[in-house]
Amino acid sequence: MLDIRLPRSDAAGASRTVPSSGRKLRAALLGAVATAAVAGMLVDGLGLSGQALAAPAAIDAPVPSSVPASFADVVERVRPAVVSVKVKATETAEADDESDMPQFTPGDPLERFFRRFGEESPFKRRGKPHKVQSQGSGFIISPDGYVVTNNHVVENATEVSLTMEDGKTVPATVVGTDKKTDLALLKISQSGTYPHVGFGTAVPRVGDWVIAVGNPFGLGGTVTAGIVSARGRDIGSGPYDDFLQIDAPVNRGNSGGPTFNLQGQVVGVNTAIFSPTGGSVGIGFAIPAETVQSVVAALKDKGSVARGWIGVHIQPVTQEIADSLGLKSTKGALVAEAQPDSPAKAAGLKSGDVILGIDGERIDGPRELARKVAALGPGKKTELTYWHDGSEKTVSVKLGALPDEKEARATPGAPRDKSALAGLGLTLAPADSVPGAGGEGVVVTDIDPDGVGAQKGLRVGDVIVEAGGKTVGKPTEIAAILAEAKKDGRKAVLLRVKGAQGMRFVAIATNQAS
Repeated sequence: MLDIRLPRSDAAGASRTVPSSGRKLRAALLGAVATAAVAGMLVDGLGLSGQALAAPAAIDAPVPSSVPASFADVVERVRPAVVSVKVKATETAEADDESDMPQFTPGDPLERFFRRFGEESPFKRRGKPHKVQSQGSGFIISPDGYVVTNNHVVENATEVSLTMEDGKTVPATVVGTDKKTDLALLKISQSGTYPHVGFGTAVPRVGDWVIAVGNPFGLGGTVTAGIVSARGRDIGSGPYDDFLQIDAPVNRGNSGGPTFNLQGQVVGVNTAIFSPTGGSVGIGFAIPAETVQSVVAALKDKGSVARGWIGVHIQPVTQEIADSLGLKSTKGALVAEAQPDSPAKAAGLKSGDVILGIDGERIDGPRELARKVAALGPGKKTELTYWHDGSEKTVSVKLGALPDEKEARATPGAPRDKSALAGLGLTLAPADSVPGAGGEGVVVTDIDPDGVGAQKGLRVGDVIVEAGGKTVGKPTEIAAILAEAKKDGRKAVLLRVKGAQGMRFVAIATNQAS
């Protein structure tokens, strides 16, 4: 704790007697002379004699009008609506799952040891369906008993029960789940009028107080407090990541529980923590209320969430990519591929185009585009602003429904007709000479892990289908395109690459390819 003290006005050991008026005047004059002398020495020493020194302006932050002395009133009001979620589920261990315990052969003495202490033999457990129990948190959002929690809390559930603040346990059913945002909607099976909470209408700011209530480690009704540490966090959990980061301590069992503002409104749903130890280190992540509201409304209406889809593989715009396309900014989403029979394909979008905005609003990157398109829903018409062949264009697109995700893969095989680009650390071969690589493009058959290609994310088995917007089928064609671009003074060339993650672009600086 910081011990902040105001400086004392009197020197240590000095008399506290108030001097007479004459002594006051003399002391003031001497002090003024001394101050002027010191100031003159400092100014002259800096070579600024005779010039006025302007002090830098201090940041004038407003003092908070009120800091809560206690959160008790808010907690007393909201806690009855927070529930502990207990789930029974059936899981099947995969045949190749690795166990933390050793595997024994039948008849091994250690097998009998495990049986004696109530443990099933590990080699018999593998691959068998087994019952599991898990727990988390949730909160009631309507008087008739609709409850919000995380999808991962109730996934594969065969039985769900909720424990109220007063200790009463009630059964519940799963209305719908959404894996992409990790949200689930439950309904209390028993009729009645239940205490409930509402969602906040104002977006919380970084630095705002928040209160988390939940069931950490099975200790129901636990309250912690902190602030919003950051907004818009992408933690790699899904395509629509847009988390609030909070420092209110949350732990295992807090999943699905609410984060409240000081008005007692839900501003987020706790769903993940960053922890090297498994416990709270002050970095928790909550799904924002605006996302929760839209998903919950869809789950309540249809039991699932239908999202808009334009049918493009997109990636961020790096500075090298921006330079190669003549863009002044790295904002936007680069189209790596327009999928067949997709709205984007029908609208004329092509690989190498950069989507800059939607319905007149500029986007920062791929994730913002994905969230905006998904939120519009299937069947909606939207206008896309995009960069094509050095100029900005707009096109109207009718969104489709997001289909099941598919993954394109290129299988590496035995390399033939090798050709190496020494500057990139790549060994390449025509794709039609490598079994499983397809009939088009140039496949990466070997790579220097310390080379430029590896640093750019290229992997063995990736297939380069275009270089600088031109279709390639031989390694020598890639080398020629890079050399020509360097001669023309271009800083980078885009390689269009098909790999395990689908189609993407990789920018290669022309001065690195030689």
